[in-house]
Amino acid sequence: MAIYHLHAKVISRATGRSAVAAAAYRAASRLHDLRLDRDHDFSNKSGVVHSEILLPDGAPERFLDRATLWNEVEAIEKRKDAQLAREVEFSIPREMTQAQGIALARDFVREQFVERGMVADLNVHWDIGEDGLAKPHAHVMLSTRSVDENGFGAKERSWNDKELLLTWRGRWASLANERLAELDLDVRIDHRSFVAQGIDLEPQNKIGPAGMRREERGEDAERVADHLEIARRNGERLLAEPHVALEALTKQQSTFTRQDLARFVDRHTADAEQFSAVMVRVEACPELVALGKDGHGRERFSTRAMIGVEQRLEEASFAMGQSQGHAVPLAVRRAAMARDGLGDEQALAVGEVTKSRDLSVVVGYAGTGKSTMLGVAREAWEEAGYRVRGAALSGIAAEGLEAGAGIESRTLASLERAWERGFDLLERGDVLVVDEAGMVGSRQMERVLSAARSAGAKVVLVGDPEQLQAIEAGGAFRAVAERVGSVEITAVRRQREGWQQAATKELATGRTGEALGRYEAAGLVRGHDTLEEARAGVVAGWDEARQAAPEESQIMLAHRRVDVRALNEAAREIRREAGELDADVELSVMTVQGERRFAHEDRVYFLRNDRDLGVKNGTLGTVRGLYGMDEDR
Repeated sequence: MAIYHLHAKVISRATGRSAVAAAAYRAASRLHDLRLDRDHDFSNKSGVVHSEILLPDGAPERFLDRATLWNEVEAIEKRKDAQLAREVEFSIPREMTQAQGIALARDFVREQFVERGMVADLNVHWDIGEDGLAKPHAHVMLSTRSVDENGFGAKERSWNDKELLLTWRGRWASLANERLAELDLDVRIDHRSFVAQGIDLEPQNKIGPAGMRREERGEDAERVADHLEIARRNGERLLAEPHVALEALTKQQSTFTRQDLARFVDRHTADAEQFSAVMVRVEACPELVALGKDGHGRERFSTRAMIGVEQRLEEASFAMGQSQGHAVPLAVRRAAMARDGLGDEQALAVGEVTKSRDLSVVVGYAGTGKSTMLGVAREAWEEAGYRVRGAALSGIAAEGLEAGAGIESRTLASLERAWERGFDLLERGDVLVVDEAGMVGSRQMERVLSAARSAGAKVVLVGDPEQLQAIEAGGAFRAVAERVGSVEITAVRRQREGWQQAATKELATGRTGEALGRYEAAGLVRGHDTLEEARAGVVAGWDEARQAAPEESQIMLAHRRVDVRALNEAAREIRREAGELDADVELSVMTVQGERRFAHEDRVYFLRNDRDLGVKNGTLGTVRGLYGMDEDR
């Protein structure tokens, strides 16, 4: 079972810590501490499989030397209570190989830390526990000051924002799950709290071997005692209700091994005696189901509840695939299929989804015209007297379905909440279109299909099984597609040129280098000698495009947040000089990414959902008023 853990802490001189000593320990190396005039030698430490310092643009290359880096940190920090570094530690899924885990850690560190301007000292540890199992994890020591070619500058206070830690936690889960899906590993991690996941246990602080050693020395005793007390209470809960452990295990994977179970119980019990007692209770739980051995000879288990979910999903899929309750008159279907502008695959898909069958599955890449096809199908359904509704896992996907196909849409979570209250229930004359269905877990998919089956409604699942996978257990979309069959749309229509269509397919299937090669061959990839020239070129291209077509939307994209900020500031300066922004009326706001200034007519990009504000993650807006100043304007 893949375990989620991401923890951040500050390495402070006030607690007697040394950044040089901490770096030496994490890298299993010997470093000389200039401030203390002593060596810190941990070169005999085992388990370190990768050590690397990653620098942001503009940082001096001398910081690639670990001793130089952390001795300069010690030198610039004068206070006796100075915060020397921030450390982020996170677990790597043990299902990955060392090479895969290292690559994942490097990608995360570069994206979330280095691109924000931090110097990152990454060390990947692949320790082997007493149970013989790998316990892979990464330690990342991060600078707390801005950096340029001359060295360290001022403290960067925005990096202390608690919202930033939440961003890191969420992104680590999503990035790890993307990689697990790409590697075809049937496990997921979940950064959400036990409460959010529906697991009825108390959250525990992670106390690793280092923490236990500190406790033995009389350090961190209170924290360790609290951890053990919570673990004991959780163990008592598992003794009383052993099914809770099984429910937690099947939140992110539909099957598990005895070792997965033992690891979970070990984390949620206080000592060997309680561990053994809980294991006996859980293994005797009627909810546990033995499935036999897998391809590696390991005994695998599931739960009656999880098997029940998959059986109900199978039954609902089969029954709805056989049911013929939503006929569209033949003349209407033929007219829809013959609609001008539809390609052969789109026309075939329209014909398939408007058949009378109560469950249809559409598989297609991005840019293949699924929304256009669904818009034509919607008109056919409505002409036949059906009510068409849409849903998706995310708010931005639901919004895209509504905008692209004209289907009134909402999130699956809000739809299910309404059903629980007896509102907006499905009816026999309904057609429910679920977009990005590949991201929906088995439990939610089963609930939706079972509700539709009971109501006699039709469901159309639309997605791409190669896209992001569900956080929760199960590959429901692929399973349903295999059970009832699917219609595929593979011809890219968003791009007209053949080479562009080929590039889009390559991007959809992970062949990014080949796709970029096509754009480069067409003269559409522009290179610059310096970062400053590249930024200036992007901004100039944006300004030229918006002046040529002011009624259309333009957007600049960059991988690093430091570049995003520089591009936005340059674009705002152009707009300010053109009189498009009110330079006399601005409001300074602290955001997740630091302090920002906003003016009338600024364009903003929302980074999360907020029902009270009526905004969704990924949507754009224009500032029409500023509030929080001496006078609201």
